Amino acid sequence: MTHPFFTKHEDMLQKALTAAETRGYWSPFAEMPSPKVYGETSNADGEAAFKAHLNTSFELDQPSTGETVGAEVSPFGFPLGIRYPKSTPDALIAAAATAQNDWRAAGPQAWVGVSLEIIARLNRASFEVGYSVMHTTGQAFMMAFQAGGPHAQDRALEAVVYAWDQLRRIPAEAHWEKPQGKNPPLAMKKRYTVVPRGTGLVLGCCTFPTWNGYPGLFADLATGNAVIVKPHPGAILPLAITVRIAREVLREAGFDPNVVTLLATEPNDGAIVQSLAVRPEIKLIDFTGSTQNGTWLERNAHQAQVYTEKAGVNQIVIDSVDDIKAAARNIAFSLALYSGQMCTAPQNIYVPRGGIRTRDGALTFDEVAQAIVGAVQKLVAEPARAVELLGAIQNESISQRVAEASRLGRVLAASQPMEHPAFAGARVRTPLVVQLDAATDRAQFTREWFGPISFIIATDSTAQSLELAGAIAAEHGALTLSVYSTDEAVLEQAHEASLRGGVALSINLTDGVFVNQSAAFSDFHGTGANPAANAALTDAAFVANRFRVIQSRVHVEPKAAPAVVS
Repeated sequence: MTHPFFTKHEDMLQKALTAAETRGYWSPFAEMPSPKVYGETSNADGEAAFKAHLNTSFELDQPSTGETVGAEVSPFGFPLGIRYPKSTPDALIAAAATAQNDWRAAGPQAWVGVSLEIIARLNRASFEVGYSVMHTTGQAFMMAFQAGGPHAQDRALEAVVYAWDQLRRIPAEAHWEKPQGKNPPLAMKKRYTVVPRGTGLVLGCCTFPTWNGYPGLFADLATGNAVIVKPHPGAILPLAITVRIAREVLREAGFDPNVVTLLATEPNDGAIVQSLAVRPEIKLIDFTGSTQNGTWLERNAHQAQVYTEKAGVNQIVIDSVDDIKAAARNIAFSLALYSGQMCTAPQNIYVPRGGIRTRDGALTFDEVAQAIVGAVQKLVAEPARAVELLGAIQNESISQRVAEASRLGRVLAASQPMEHPAFAGARVRTPLVVQLDAATDRAQFTREWFGPISFIIATDSTAQSLELAGAIAAEHGALTLSVYSTDEAVLEQAHEASLRGGVALSINLTDGVFVNQSAAFSDFHGTGANPAANAALTDAAFVANRFRVIQSRVHVEPKAAPAVVS
């Protein structure tokens, strides 16, 4: 039987399927916070909803100990004061197992329909989620609204669409006949049942809790699995709101809301996570975070299918350009956006020590470096404008990393604290740019320096730059590679380097598209082909292993008459 929520959203689902197949631009969700789309009072209502959470207990009617946890602090300089229900892994695992029974039996159209309804309601809550993302991650509001709201919802929908695309290929039943010459055909009726893997565990990150968390959450739900959502202790609220909305939809649809639960914890919760991750009941794990933690999960959680996105060294190769100012502006924006706290943000910029060619003549290494540094400094010169691009530093360890990186080489642009016009206590820093040399500093630039840190690295040639880019991606991981060249032969070499490194390639970006942005339904985020991620968002491999197909068969009378042989 078709589920009402599936029928309600079937048109959107079909359009999303088409978009995923054609890879063109499409989104059902407005990325700009327009009052015409979201309502005249939507911004004020969303901000008020966020503020209503502050210094209160977040209510969720799920199994809990009666105690509360929570210690979130806004990177903009104030504690959130929100306390969340404290739950034990035992209680949530038991609740998920019970809820799983009816959820499994409901079948794919129910799983997909309910998932789509949750996403639609998350879209209506985009402002509340946006302010929550802003004050847990440090993203400036516009980015928090877009990346935490509509763009995250796009990725959620994409995961559901890929799940449905796999599920719809499996018929509920089939009639099978095998001809037997003069004898009657062999005939069987076969029944196929999609069986979810079990309970999923989604481990959220502190920089993009929804954008990185939604694909795994909705891939699990759309394939019939129950999910325990475990946010990073520094960014609980966006996922708590998500869980609350999911539980409301599940209840309205007649399901046990414990299909989705929240495991909120205090800081320094590594022991809890490791203990939970290896429980035999946990069959699926989605993780975004450090290489150390992601690798631990891959090596130890053998009972689960583990999907990870970890650290990487993203790189830019500059060979030649038409317009150095346009290229430098684009690079500078990518370095400054959310203070480099994006898994796709570039870090290493390779420039031949002998300089590059431009439309207006040759430029030395120093002139190229100064063009990039000058563009960065111009971009952040005015604090009122700069803070809307830089956002705030999510945690103090990033500030410490900036100080450490500034001692690695010649500082081309020092990272300076900046006062936020609206939030006196905000952690805001301008980007650090350091000059290194490929001949002597490889040990430093082959590791990820997460935050507003980048290196302009002198190489012997473009060939060496591309060799470094491919080798570092393959060995240390990368999510993005960007190349600037006016030479078709070099661009073909860059393509080969991206294949060797298993990393997505961007070429000659100068306008409004930046290397650290990716579009749902068109761009594959991550490849699974290098250590930065073992999966791609989103492809068939990301969803198809989250369920199994169990068949039964029985002899029946053949439908076809036996063939007559003369």
